[in-house]
Amino acid sequence: MFLIVGLGNPGKEYEHTRHNAGFMALDAFQKEHGFPDFKLSKKHLSLISEGILGSTKVVLAKPQMFMNSSGKAVVSLAKPSFSKLGLAKELIVIHDDIDILLGKVKVSKGSGSAGHKGADSIIQALGTKDFTRIRIGILPKEGKPADVEDFVLRKFSKDETAMLSPAIEAARQSLVSCIEK
Repeated sequence: MFLIVGLGNPGKEYEHTRHNAGFMALDAFQKEHGFPDFKLSKKHLSLISEGILGSTKVVLAKPQMFMNSSGKAVVSLAKPSFSKLGLAKELIVIHDDIDILLGKVKVSKGSGSAGHKGADSIIQALGTKDFTRIRIGILPKEGKPADVEDFVLRKFSKDETAMLSPAIEAARQSLVSCIEK
């Protein structure tokens, strides 16, 4: 079984913002693979959708707390009472990354947070970095903005959205590859 966690911030005001690229990728995966609509699990502080890909059970989760506190939800979801996962063995976290050029996607396993506060929250809460991360680039071609915290909370422009769409698809395909391996 796989637990796939997309990172973002809850609420309408954060929809389509750079920091919600993880939510966007999970939504694309859910739709493409016919998983049911996300439903709120108060116990796990997350929107959850469960389905089967091939013969593998997959749980999709979008924590409903701010990005920097996502570790609380992930710990709740990764508990054996919920998912029978070995701690973080079959966990995939998907999120934005300001150090990767917009439109690019990188997959890593066992790496540090590199300053991403959502990833850091999960690493701290689990006590390990031994999980897979799919990072969706949001770095503009002009380089890193001076105020990164403000930048990640802004919505993508029309041109940026056009560049992001193939990255969301690449992230979805990376999820499938991770599950099938």
